[in-house]
Amino acid sequence: MMRAPKSFAVVVRRRDGSLHVREHGMEDRPKGIARWPFVRGIASLVESLRLGGEALRFSAEQFEKDLAGGEATGERAPRLGGPGPGVGLFAAWGLALFAMVTGDAGGVGSPAPSGSDAKSGGARNWVMLVFAIGFFVALPQAVAAGINRLLSLGLEVQSAPFQAMTGALKLTVVVGYLLAIRRVPEIRRVFQYHGAEHKTISTYEAGEALTVENARKKTTMHPRCGTTFLVMVALVSIVVFMAVGAALPRIHTGSALADNALFFVEKLPFLPVLVAVTFELQRLFSRYCATGPLRALLVPGFLVQKITTAEPDDDQLEVALSSLRVTLFRQEQGQVYAADEDVLFANYSALLAAAALRAETVPARAA
Repeated sequence: MMRAPKSFAVVVRRRDGSLHVREHGMEDRPKGIARWPFVRGIASLVESLRLGGEALRFSAEQFEKDLAGGEATGERAPRLGGPGPGVGLFAAWGLALFAMVTGDAGGVGSPAPSGSDAKSGGARNWVMLVFAIGFFVALPQAVAAGINRLLSLGLEVQSAPFQAMTGALKLTVVVGYLLAIRRVPEIRRVFQYHGAEHKTISTYEAGEALTVENARKKTTMHPRCGTTFLVMVALVSIVVFMAVGAALPRIHTGSALADNALFFVEKLPFLPVLVAVTFELQRLFSRYCATGPLRALLVPGFLVQKITTAEPDDDQLEVALSSLRVTLFRQEQGQVYAADEDVLFANYSALLAAAALRAETVPARAA
C-alpha cells in the first residue's frame, strides 16, 4: 500500500496472478491543529490505526474470495496460520499490529466505511490498541517488577534504575516478538512485501525509473520505516518515564503490586507524549541523518528492520511498484477510476499498459 499527499492505493496479488487495485483520493494535508508540531505525530498515529486496519481488511477480503474460489474448483488452498493454531493466532495479532502501528505508508484500501462496518472496524482498532499497550507497556513493567522482587533489588517503581530496566525489557519484548512472528512463513512473506515497499520508495526518491530492475538494486532499509519508529518509542520512553517518575508524587501503598498498577495508570496519559516526541525526532533523523556520520543514529532502527524486512522476489516488487504507480498517477492527474471502483489487471504488464493509455487520454492537472 502507498500513500501520497493527495492519493492512496493498495494492490493485492490474487491467486491467479492478477493484480487487484483499489485507490482513491486523500486530503492534501492535515488541517488546523493537526498540522502543529507534536500534535501531528498523534494525528498520524490515529490515522495509521484507522487506515491501516482498512487496508488489512481489504487484503483479507481478497484472500477469502480466492479461498472460496479454490474450494469451488477443488484446488488446495494455501495454509495460513503457521505451524499450529496457537502460533497462527499469535501471528495474526502480530500482522495486524505490524500493519496498523508500524505501517510506513499509512492509508486505506477504501473510503471510510459506514454503519456497522465502521463500528466493527473501530472496535477492532481499539482492541488492537489495548493489546499493544498491554503487550508493549504493561508486560515489560510487570517483568521488571518480577525481577526486582526475585533479586531483592529494592528499587522503587518510580526510580530511574527501575524505569531503565523497564525500557530495556520493552526493547527485548519488541525484538523478541518480531523474531518470533518472523518464523511463521506467512509473516515472513509479509516482511518480504515490506522490503519491496522500501525498495520501491527508495527507487522513487532516487529519481530513477520505477522498474523492477532498478528497485531490485535498492536496500530494504529506510530511515522513515515504522519499525524504526517503534524502536525509537521504546528508547524515548526510557528518558520520558525516568523524568515522569521523578516528577510525580511518590507512590507508597505498602504493596509492590499496587504501586506498579498505580504507576502504570499514571503513565498512560504520557503515551501520546511519547508518540509526539518520537514522531518529531524521526522526522529530524530521516532529514539530517540519512547520510554522513550522523547516520549512526539510525543504526538501532536499521538493525531491527533486518528482522521486519526480507529480500522480495520480482513478483512482490511488481505489486509494490504497481501501488506506487497508481498512487502517483492520481496525485498528478486527478481521479483515476470511478469512485468506489476496484480494478483488476491480468498482470503487471496489463497495469502498465493501462496506465500509459490513461496518461495519454487524461490531461494533467496543476499541482
